[in-house]
Amino acid sequence: MLSFEEARRVILERVASLGYEKVELLDTLGRVLAEDVIAPWNLPSFDNSAMDGFAVRAAECSNLVALPVEGFIPAGSTGAPELAPGTAIRIMTGAMLPAGADAIVPIEQADESGGRMRPVATVARHQHVRFAGEDVRRGQTVLPAGTAIRPYEINILASCGCGRLRVVRRPTVAIVATGDELVALGQTPRPGQLVNSNTYALAAAVRALGAVPRVVGIARDNPDSHREKLSLGLEADALITSAGVSVGDRDLVRETLSELGVEIVFWKVRVKPGKALAFGIHNRRPVFALPGNPVSTMLSFEEFVAPALLKMMGHSRTVKPPLMAILQHDLTKKPGETHLVQMRLECANGRLLAWSAGRQATGIASTLLAANALAVLPSERESFTAGEEIPIHLLDGGLGISVE
Repeated sequence: MLSFEEARRVILERVASLGYEKVELLDTLGRVLAEDVIAPWNLPSFDNSAMDGFAVRAAECSNLVALPVEGFIPAGSTGAPELAPGTAIRIMTGAMLPAGADAIVPIEQADESGGRMRPVATVARHQHVRFAGEDVRRGQTVLPAGTAIRPYEINILASCGCGRLRVVRRPTVAIVATGDELVALGQTPRPGQLVNSNTYALAAAVRALGAVPRVVGIARDNPDSHREKLSLGLEADALITSAGVSVGDRDLVRETLSELGVEIVFWKVRVKPGKALAFGIHNRRPVFALPGNPVSTMLSFEEFVAPALLKMMGHSRTVKPPLMAILQHDLTKKPGETHLVQMRLECANGRLLAWSAGRQATGIASTLLAANALAVLPSERESFTAGEEIPIHLLDGGLGISVE
């Protein structure tokens, strides 16, 4: 049985980034660049004013004398008159700097009357001037391959005229639930039955990462149904199953996957919850067989599946960065296995404080509603004392921690 850390390392070693596709600029949001982006021109492409005001020669303003205002340059003008010696030109933000000018006097720092402008404060050379290429130079690699695209990157890409770009392809992720006890969404479960909620939670988690979920359906507790559904699932870039991976008479997932040619890389991890997790490879495509209890399913996805899908999508940062939080009460755990504890995190006086989010039983899905972080308690420890720091990471949406 692998440790928590070993299992995640093995998974990340066995998955690889997918190929690329070319998409429209807005469709790159959340995707990863598959090519370097070279600036085709300077940004800004011409010297321009950073303020509404007056273009001047700074040396002519040393005595704060009034200068005649001759001309006006609006934003968007494709040409600018030359600044005559001893004069000023009214100019708008973003407008081209006239030849001869080397500073801008903002409107709020000028007295204007009778066609003349007098600065009311010292004028420094180059003040409020944006020079061509001061942001990005033509020929510069403005964004390297491997960059994850946010709205900020879209801004610079649009400024460089990039209408279509190569990005790493998004994986399609098949999702198969197993069990005769499951009923489809929209049906009222009878005693002994459960709504197939794991499928929708997993599909939502896949979509939240930026991958494409493909719901295959429910594999019933017989070999034929398992072979049918899992065969369909193996056509996707990745396959996730929930339940049927333990040691019961009807836990058919691992056996069926092996029959279908899946190499089972490992089964079981020294982690709670999520011990009965299997990972395999089929034609270089990852297969994750997750436990069926809802908390085990979602925390296994969080810690093992999500990093793999992020790597497939080209992300270099696949594991959430660890933080340290101050435990607000004692905790105990079984030694020898990593424990994943759903936590409620708050910030007070610049410190992160952590409490248990509620009951930690794997069938109590409502605790996840109160949790905004996950404590990853190391395997060698069995007790943790109020006041000590513990390693945690944020769950999705966990940035909304409360602040005193």
